Amino acid sequence: MLRVESLVKSFGGFKAVNGANLQVRAGEIVAVIGPNGAGKTTLFHLITGHLTPDSGRILFKGREIAGLAPHRICRKGITRSFQVVNIFPRLTVFENVQIAVLSRERKTFRIFSPVEGMAAEEVDRILSNVGLLEKRDVESDLLSHGDQKVLEIAVALGGNPELLILDEPTAGMAPEETERCIRLIRKLSEESGLTILFCEHDIGLVFEIANRIMVMVRGGTVIQGGREEVRRNREVQNAYLGESGAC
Repeated sequence: MLRVESLVKSFGGFKAVNGANLQVRAGEIVAVIGPNGAGKTTLFHLITGHLTPDSGRILFKGREIAGLAPHRICRKGITRSFQVVNIFPRLTVFENVQIAVLSRERKTFRIFSPVEGMAAEEVDRILSNVGLLEKRDVESDLLSHGDQKVLEIAVALGGNPELLILDEPTAGMAPEETERCIRLIRKLSEESGLTILFCEHDIGLVFEIANRIMVMVRGGTVIQGGREEVRRNREVQNAYLGESGAC
């Protein structure tokens, strides 16, 4: 579904992404891990159009998407959540997801049309799927941090993606919230058939749910493979896993 080939992105003289390679098959859960500053978030920015690569290729379902605007990439079937929560804090839970659905359907500029009930059935279905239906009318800035992160995933689902990209989905969560997020990721993969690409510092979580893992160090790809293959790789142990003691 997604293929990244020899991707490079520099800021001044610093190569944040330096020859990264990544493959994501349909239906997989793929994790990207690496030390702080390895280039994980920059890689996600490049895939989703928030940055333009200096060189290399990004193919989604066989078609080049490198350099396309984020809204065009979203409409091709890729949506994402961010490392820092990115929602409309003064809007309700329902309204946040409704905006995403109406944007996908290109109805956001019908300014003289009543929007209160538009796409309500689909929005409620998404909220039910992520466990936020009971909080549909709550103003988003009143939610717990964990619920805000889940809401951001719900907003991404409003784009009806084929590939969902999650940037540190459990960052800042309490243990019970992390467990809830793990269950949600599994549910989206197993029940909805969604392809998921995520980066995460919680190595235990990564090895628990990822089908395959790509390891980045200094902007490049060290290895991509199954959990045991990655776990046994000496370079990975030295560069990352060994540092955390989680290997």
